[in-house]
Amino acid sequence: MKHSKMKLILHPVRMKIIQSLVNGRKLTVQQLTERIKDIPQATLYRHMNTLLEAEFIEVVQENQIRGTVEKVFALKEQKPETQEEFLNWSKEEHIELFFMFTTQLLGLYENYLNKGNVDLVKDGVGYRIANLHVTDEEYVELVQKMGALIGEASLNEPSSERKVKNLATIIIPE
Repeated sequence: MKHSKMKLILHPVRMKIIQSLVNGRKLTVQQLTERIKDIPQATLYRHMNTLLEAEFIEVVQENQIRGTVEKVFALKEQKPETQEEFLNWSKEEHIELFFMFTTQLLGLYENYLNKGNVDLVKDGVGYRIANLHVTDEEYVELVQKMGALIGEASLNEPSSERKVKNLATIIIPE
């Protein structure tokens, strides 16, 4: 199947691993465990191995620590033909991937609501559709600005004051 790699990374655990490694971050499994607290370490290892085998991540450093080797992982640079393949998918393949994406969003939202004692306003929960009337140039500028802001926020290190917020973007022309 052409998009098996895309399906592979849309798994919620693997997506969390990949998101933890964006922007050039290099982390050990221990550091990933500290960032992704809701995933048992054995499960994390299993999904790390899946990502390694699929060549989404790679070992960029090995540290000797008391007789064991601690591996440091990073995202592997992806080849540009992946985007070309994506652009050549059939309508059915795009719908299947979009369905998987929205199903993941639904799962994240359901997990949030299942926590109980949720405060949508305090927690900053929101979803909306905004119709924008923009030229192609205005659209490119908007996407670049949003990308810069999101990229800047994604560099924040976890701390006791920071809470994880999942931000998904879907852009659909009329």
